[in-house]
Amino acid sequence: MRKFHLLVINEWVKMVKKRSFVVPYLILLLFPQLLGYIIHSVSPGSFASAAGFTREMLLPTGMGQVMTILSIIGTAGIVAKEHSRGTIKFLLIRARSRTAILASKYVTVLLYVLSLTAVAAAGILLSGMIWFQTGGGDTGIADILLALLYGCIYSFVYVTLAFMLGVLTHSTGVAIGLSMFLLTIDKMVISRSFYKYFLFPNLDLSVYGSGQQPPMPGMTLGFSIAVLAVYMTVFLLAGFLVFRRRDVA
Repeated sequence: MRKFHLLVINEWVKMVKKRSFVVPYLILLLFPQLLGYIIHSVSPGSFASAAGFTREMLLPTGMGQVMTILSIIGTAGIVAKEHSRGTIKFLLIRARSRTAILASKYVTVLLYVLSLTAVAAAGILLSGMIWFQTGGGDTGIADILLALLYGCIYSFVYVTLAFMLGVLTHSTGVAIGLSMFLLTIDKMVISRSFYKYFLFPNLDLSVYGSGQQPPMPGMTLGFSIAVLAVYMTVFLLAGFLVFRRRDVA
């Protein structure tokens, strides 16, 4: 994996050159201001402090879903578009293995998610400081960081799924459409014991840190982390195996 970082930098530069690159960042900076204003106008006492507002908005049940949607839209075509434009052939003739090339794209996807999360956190915190008290409440920095972690994991799982679908189908539309569809039904719960082994009930880890009941009996934080790790491993293995073995016309 010599000079792997150069591959990552190259992928990042290609993303930055897109005309729409700054749009998600602007949305994540401005939308929390509007959201904070609406919440403050309708129910000023909803949050005891800016920290409490920040924590709640960073969770998958808050702005976490918006971050995930923007992450999927921004990265789902990172492989599929190479095929549609025919540029994948130029990547594969370089003195780099297919594994390294695909890994650099996946690392770039994760960095993109982290950058969106950082900007969203800044926008949400600013909104909280404008519309709610900067002191008071019982929410601390540790609670905010934990919420940030929950939101990142939620986004990581979905962009990994979208990444895999892009590799398998060569279609940006399918990768985005199917991922978004699954995003809309991930709150569905089937009252059967086997459902706890599915991806969806394990996605929101914040239920374990907020004192809520797990989605299904027998589920714990360790159980959900293990299930998510297995699914992400399967997604990545499927994507990398297909990418390495498929012929490029």
